[in-house]
Amino acid sequence: MAAGRWSVSLIALLGISAATIAAATIWLVFTDPVTVANAVSTGDVGPVVQALGTVIANALRGLFKYL
Repeated sequence: MAAGRWSVSLIALLGISAATIAAATIWLVFTDPVTVANAVSTGDVGPVVQALGTVIANALRGLFKYL
């Protein structure tokens, strides 16, 4: 029983993480399309990952400032 409850919690955490990354990616496409276009054309995902980290960090800072 405990393993079932633990696995549901793990799946929920993975789902929330995936939704957060997807929302940040969509936000990045709208707010910084040049970075995304350059990453797609060159195949270098480093700048996109850095921009995603910045977007998520800024969102968390805003959330914690609000709380």
